[in-house]
Amino acid sequence: MDRVAVLGASGYAGALAAALLHRHPRFELSAITSRSDAGTRLDALYPRHRVPMVMEELDLDRHADGLDAAVVAYPHHAAAPVVAGLRERGVRVVDLSADFRLRDLSTYERWYGPHEAPALFGSAVYGIPELGYREAIVGAEIVANPGCFPTAALLGLAPLARSGLLDDVVIDAKTGVSGAGRAATDETHYVSVSENVVAYKTAGHRHAPEIDQELAALGAALPPVTFLPHLVPVDQGELITAYVRPAREVTQADLDGLYADAYAGEPFVELADAPAGMRDVTATNICRISVHGERHDGRVVVCAAIDNLWKGTSSQAVQNLNLMFGFPEGEGIS
Repeated sequence: MDRVAVLGASGYAGALAAALLHRHPRFELSAITSRSDAGTRLDALYPRHRVPMVMEELDLDRHADGLDAAVVAYPHHAAAPVVAGLRERGVRVVDLSADFRLRDLSTYERWYGPHEAPALFGSAVYGIPELGYREAIVGAEIVANPGCFPTAALLGLAPLARSGLLDDVVIDAKTGVSGAGRAATDETHYVSVSENVVAYKTAGHRHAPEIDQELAALGAALPPVTFLPHLVPVDQGELITAYVRPAREVTQADLDGLYADAYAGEPFVELADAPAGMRDVTATNICRISVHGERHDGRVVVCAAIDNLWKGTSSQAVQNLNLMFGFPEGEGIS
């Protein structure tokens, strides 16, 4: 079996990735590491994941010995040098941070600051298989797992982008509290979140340039999208509602056919007539999409729901690992 490690397993995304890989029929989870919880068993920190392994302090020389792949679940800046160290030792990587998602260095520096592994910048394959990256992922040495908001937004908008139908886009996004990470803040404290909905990052969210980049790669010629996320009082889940001004008149039948053609044979994209909800996709690798045209205002409305910790992060990482190693795409996550 191919040996894989999860580095940063004490966070929500890392812990779920470790749980999925621990049960995976074709990978051996050989190590899990943590900077803050070394010496703790993962099933003590997260009993629901039932991974009876002790998290260790990362030692690249020791942990990379005989390792085939790693999921790096570190924050941006912290991830890049670890990815570089793994690549120096021949280990293939799925990186969950933002460090390798963008392809323009100046854009990265504007949103995140100096890159910590500039020699590797631009070398990763973007990790949404359904957007045309599937073949490149198969041979990739580094896969940049996308952000959760871009995953839902891009899957929802891709058919329109490819058809030249995007003239203007406004994306309203709702996300569960787990998207903010494990560390509690004043904004994510239970008292602040419960029975409340709050917009955040109103001046601009770091996922916006990722959405712009990939819409352009799909053929859209757009000004920067208007993207605004909201925190809602749920554990996990994500819903985007995109308001599109189409470049030309389009009927509901046109839209239905466009989306059916775009996602025919895609096991992790579901098309629905009614607007998708977060609960529809909880603990799955599925993105559920509905598209609504022939409105009074001439807009097309797209709704796309994912589980932010699954298709938005960890199960998509395993989907990418499966592709990288030639395994069935849904192995361990279907």
